[in-house]
Amino acid sequence: MRKYEVMYIIRPDIEQDAVQAAVEKFQGIISNGGEITKHDVMGKRRLAYEINKFRDGTFVLVNFSANPDVVAELERLMKISDEVIRYLITLDVVA
Repeated sequence: MRKYEVMYIIRPDIEQDAVQAAVEKFQGIISNGGEITKHDVMGKRRLAYEINKFRDGTFVLVNFSANPDVVAELERLMKISDEVIRYLITLDVVA
């Protein structure tokens, strides 16, 4: 299994319950075939530039270990999710 890091931004106009549901959904996808090592909901923050007419967003950072097929499924779901306005999945390389 490889180590990955994902940061995603959730739309600011949805309620806290929907934010929690989205976070749990993505955690479930990762936990299905991987292991979460660190999870941090950083809260609502101002964006550096406007994304889809939003100036704020709820930032979530997750470090995890998983196989590439879990990462592909996570990326597929983030692409079609209405709650996520931006995401980035990176391979965590230790030098």
